[in-house]
Order: sequence, then structure tokens, then C-alpha cells
Amino acid sequence: MSPADAPVLALTCGEPAGIGPELAVMLADDGVIPARVVAVGDPALLAERAAMIGREVRVLELDRDEPPPAARQGVLPVWPVTLRAASRPGELDTANADHVLETLDVALAACRTGQAAGMVTAPLHKGVILEAGHAGFTGHTEYLRDACGVDEVVMMLATDSALHAREANWQGNAALRVALATTHLPLREVADAITGTRLKRLLHILHADLRRWFGVEQPRIAVCGLNPHAGEGGHLGREEIDVIVPALAALRAEGLTLDGPLPADTLFTPRHLEGVDAVLAMYHDQGLPVLKYAGFGRAANITLGLPLVRTSVDHGTALDLAGTGRADLGSLRVAVALAAEMARRA
Repeated sequence: MSPADAPVLALTCGEPAGIGPELAVMLADDGVIPARVVAVGDPALLAERAAMIGREVRVLELDRDEPPPAARQGVLPVWPVTLRAASRPGELDTANADHVLETLDVALAACRTGQAAGMVTAPLHKGVILEAGHAGFTGHTEYLRDACGVDEVVMMLATDSALHAREANWQGNAALRVALATTHLPLREVADAITGTRLKRLLHILHADLRRWFGVEQPRIAVCGLNPHAGEGGHLGREEIDVIVPALAALRAEGLTLDGPLPADTLFTPRHLEGVDAVLAMYHDQGLPVLKYAGFGRAANITLGLPLVRTSVDHGTALDLAGTGRADLGSLRVAVALAAEMARRA
């Protein structure tokens, strides 16, 4: 594929006080990009951050409807979204919450009109957006779900050790994929949120999108139990018996290949993961600590169930690193590679 034929990806720059803007600059300076990446953010901020971290990157401002040129090292095309207030590294400002949300809306519009084949998101700061008056905001995943008008999405993170080195040529075969039955919920609310209906919807999406975006013809999915030891036959909780087991049985009858419910403390071992295409964890901190231990900085967040491609990094805004040039580009490389691979399958 020639550089001019590579898929176009809209990269939202996230929280302006965090590392998102400089990650966009570093990516443009990286020289190994399997897509035509267009940053969505403030061109002046990006140029300022490039100078601050000592990167000789030319910020190329485009019109909102202007397609990007072929990817060139040292050039960062930008669809502009102006900051609401001046931004300094590490200093949060609620005045820029609407700027962050507008970058998402611009990227979404580009995907809908076909200007972009997918979107990649740098980290935002949920607290700032909530404090700015956007009550109920819980993150990128739910915002994109509502903006796309779909009932359900699945958050899945994937590691890919092959993407860690440039020699890998950006081939995107994930070594470990972990999807979540619940995302950003207080722990005391998790059990009530896990219903048979919800599990069936989520597993249908996970099964379908493993086939659609990752080319897995007959996905094998391992499902965690909710309770320690997957409930120990009802002695440590009945959610497995009353909710999870019946849901999995109904899905197996439809032809899905499912293992479980399995105790999470033993599921994440080589023997149980052999031949498994994805794991469904019941809550955020059941599955993601394992995945991040296995590949932090070499993993990406993927939103399944959307009518478009969306990936993101596996980390937060890293306010303490903003403006230092010491941010790790690894996760963004993986997110871009996976989005490009998914876009080619669309």
C-alpha cells in the first residue's frame, strides 16, 4: 500500500494540559506510521509543545474538510479546534473541557462523512469535564456510544508485543485481549449491573467484532466469574449460578464458543489462555491490572459495538510528564497500528 493510499485516522489530542498534544507531535516525528494521521486539536498548542520538547515538527493546519497529504516524517497535519483558554503543561483548566469534547465531535464527524477511516484518542481528564458542568460524563467509551446512538458498546484492551519494536512493521496481532462487562462503576454497583441480558448483549458484540475487525472466524472467549473461585458452588456468591451460567448456556446454544465462568485468579495463566481469543472480565480492576502488567505501554483500548473504528491509549493524562518530552509513545503506536488494521478490514 502506498503512503497516499494509507487509511486516514483522526487523532484527538485529549486534555491539553496532559501528554496528549506532545504524543501527537512525537508520533509525527517518529517516521513509522501505517496511516495518514490527522491531529484534532489546537495548532498553536501543538507547535508550542513541539518547541517545548525539542521536536522539529511542522504543524500543517488544514481546513476541516481538507484531506491530509501522505504521511511524512516531521509533518503533523491538524484539523483545528481552538483552545478556550491558554493551557500550560500539568495545569488543568475547566475552561478547556468544551474544547476536549469538540475534538471528539470533529473526529466523529470526519468518520461519519468518510474523511477519516477511524479515530484514535489521546487521554482526557474526566474530572475536569465533570467539574465543567457535564454531569454524568464517564469517559470516551460512553460518550462515543451515546453520540453514535447505539445501545451497548464493549471496552476491550489488547496487548501486542509485536508492535513494541519497529522491526515488527506495525503488524497487529494481539497477544492478549481483555473486554469488560462493566467499566467505570463503583465496586459496590458492579454485581447489580451484571444481568443475563447484559452479558448476552456484550458477548454478542465481542463475538461479532472479533470476527469483523480481527478476522477471527470462530472466536473462543473465556469468561471470568464475578466472585472469588467463581462463587465456589454458591458458597461465595450466587451470581455465577443465577446469572452467568444461564447466559453462557443460552449463547452456546446459539453457536458461540465460550469457556467459563472461570475463577479470574487462575484464568489469567498460560494454560487457561491457550487458544483463547479474548477474555471477558466482570469489572475494570478484575481484568485490566493483568493486561497492563503483561503489556503496559504496549497495549491499546478498543471500543467494540460502534459503527466506526475507535482505539485509544492504555494510560491517562500523565500531568506530571506533560511538557518534559519523557512521555512514552509506545501505546499510541499500538493504538494507531490497530486502528489502521481495523480500518483496512472495514
